[in-house]
Amino acid sequence: MRSILLIGLGRFGRHIALKLKELNNQVMAVDKCEERIDEILPYVTNAQIGDSTNEAFLKSLGIRNFDVCIVAIGNDFQGSLETTSLLKELGAKLVVSRAARDVQAKFLLRNGADEIVYPEKQLATWTAIRYSSEHIFDYIELNDTHSIFEIAIPESWVGKTIGAVDIRRKYSVNIMALKRNGQLEMSITSDTRLPADATMLVLGSNRDIQKCFHI
Repeated sequence: MRSILLIGLGRFGRHIALKLKELNNQVMAVDKCEERIDEILPYVTNAQIGDSTNEAFLKSLGIRNFDVCIVAIGNDFQGSLETTSLLKELGAKLVVSRAARDVQAKFLLRNGADEIVYPEKQLATWTAIRYSSEHIFDYIELNDTHSIFEIAIPESWVGKTIGAVDIRRKYSVNIMALKRNGQLEMSITSDTRLPADATMLVLGSNRDIQKCFHI
């Protein structure tokens, strides 16, 4: 369980708040809009109406007590930048700020942000990759070069063991798990046979996975 300060309760911030609650974190939510605060209050530990560009208001929240401060402000970049800067000045341990463009990310990083999230860009990338092939069911980017893909088992592999397919040696791609009926099978070995009614989670460099599965 972590203590998290979430600033900005637009659609993005609201989704973050709900997921953080689901994951049993302690969440303090902040927004200037009373209506948004009223809507999110049942789902967070606490919520306050306030202007996050006001230093006195932020001080009153006890910034140093939070493990993470998330700036989810979407339509006011100046406000996001000022909030990010103030949080760091007030001793925030970790500041994660939302950006829409690379130039915004540069300013945020120079003014106190420790990490940047790109909701639109990251979702666009996921959507493009997910629907670029009928064999891809999910995709998680680990860094610029490596990812985890949920991918259909090629027909020619069905019934064979993981050892017989041997994509680790041929392509440097690892089969991490099988997924069947929504359930993950993590205890797999080189003797595990690949069934027709499952998908598999594979880990490797994007280039190697694309080459292995002809994506």
